[in-house]
Amino acid sequence: MNDSARDQVAMLAGALPFLKRYDDQIVVVKYGGHAMGEEETALRFGRDIALLEQVGVNPVVVHGGGPQINAMLKRLGVKSTFVQGLRVTDAEMLDVVEMVLAGPVNKQIAEAITRAGAIAVGISGKDGGLIRARKVVRTVRDPENGAEQALDLGFVGEPERVDTRVLELMIGADIVPVVAPVGVGEDGQTYNINADTVAGAIAGALRAERLLLLTDVPGVLGPDGTLVPEMTVAEVRAGIAAGWISGGMIPKVETCIYAIERGVRGAVIVDGRVPHAVLLELFTDGGAGTLIRP
Repeated sequence: MNDSARDQVAMLAGALPFLKRYDDQIVVVKYGGHAMGEEETALRFGRDIALLEQVGVNPVVVHGGGPQINAMLKRLGVKSTFVQGLRVTDAEMLDVVEMVLAGPVNKQIAEAITRAGAIAVGISGKDGGLIRARKVVRTVRDPENGAEQALDLGFVGEPERVDTRVLELMIGADIVPVVAPVGVGEDGQTYNINADTVAGAIAGALRAERLLLLTDVPGVLGPDGTLVPEMTVAEVRAGIAAGWISGGMIPKVETCIYAIERGVRGAVIVDGRVPHAVLLELFTDGGAGTLIRP
């Protein structure tokens, strides 16, 4: 037996305890960022998700699509603005967002997973009543008089409740759900929803074993700029209060806390640019990002 074969056998043996840990468990993976636009990275992600399903894990994929939306808006000559990290979405822009997210992006991800040997089906939060949404309400404080002013973000929503029946039917049939982050209100109005938020809501509703947020950074960085491999919810809140968890990382860790408080065993912020980041996180001791646990 050559050294390469020995390494492969050792790798498989080392993964066995993790395979047992995640056998028949639900793992929700949020896939997004600029890596989505790179074909080889997307195909590799599809193979990794298919492998999870084939070894007995139940993956659920929730995806974003910011770069693809931006490209389409630019092509159509539609300007986009953001407030507190959320895209202001009027009726015209909502049509574009839904078209891109529930259309080509959703189907390309599902196709990549299916091509790798699993069965994946793309749906949106509107299908089967999956995500009941409500309008996001944000306020800002006037710097002159200190009064709070409401911001109108248009048709930007947040999950009000998640009906998991369609997901449970798919998981029970060994189908990988691929979910586009749009939802519908009580009045039938469609809403654009942040993909991290949708992933956290779905993970909480399914009481998933793990929530993985694939992003464009290594994870949570400590005050000295180095990666923090593991944190408790209390430590995360202390980091926010101290100011070294800041900016765009705050909504990500808050999504993790939301999911954990609803029964998810652990949430991980992972650098999706790292090859096979999902497999590294689930099937190795070191992991590949920052694990947040109760």
